[in-house]
Amino acid sequence: MRYAIVIEKAENNYSAYAPDVPGCIATGDTLDEVRQMMKEALEFHFEGMREDGEATPEPTTTVDYVEVNVPDPVEAAASCR
Repeated sequence: MRYAIVIEKAENNYSAYAPDVPGCIATGDTLDEVRQMMKEALEFHFEGMREDGEATPEPTTTVDYVEVNVPDPVEAAASCR
């Protein structure tokens, strides 16, 4: 199965979580490391769920991007004068 993960840049590392699996998080020093750590965290989380007789959640989150026009801060400041 493929689960969407959200990766956020922190001051000195990266953190990740899966919206479809509350409470399952990981951190890593690099993007590659946080992806690998998140994969391992999900596998470990699901193993525990199976041992407890719980069903593995279905992945339902969809990821996409939108283009947004962001004003140039210099031009925005100039227009306020």
